[in-house]
Amino acid sequence: MILLQELFGEITIPSAVYSEVVTASKGRVGSEELKNADWIHCCQVSNRDLVTFLKISLDEGEAEAIALAQEMGAELLLTDDGDGRRIAESVGIGLTGTVGLLLRYYQGYPQESQKALDELLAQGFRLSKAVYTKIVEQIQQEQPD
Repeated sequence: MILLQELFGEITIPSAVYSEVVTASKGRVGSEELKNADWIHCCQVSNRDLVTFLKISLDEGEAEAIALAQEMGAELLLTDDGDGRRIAESVGIGLTGTVGLLLRYYQGYPQESQKALDELLAQGFRLSKAVYTKIVEQIQQEQPD
């Protein structure tokens, strides 16, 4: 959470995401942090028809996140969900995921970037070997000569 606050200052999440993390996942990592984070704003999505339509392919949190990003004209949507990413891209919403956040946070510090990526994978984050290799190559290109 600290990483998000340092990168963005404040963020807005839809109520479904808040409920998924704080209520449905009570006691899990991030639950109390989100509940107590005054820099994260929870917002209701107005376009319920869009949420209903998006729920054909996505869960409630992803559907609300995309609808809210569109309503707000958000610069960036944070999602790792493949279907959510494809839909967001198709309607012109900029996006990043967990790995993108790490790369952004550790930009200019390639060793720390790779260490953080490896720690993320050790914690159970899933990433194909091909994508991992591509990311590591990108990180290594940042190394000063």
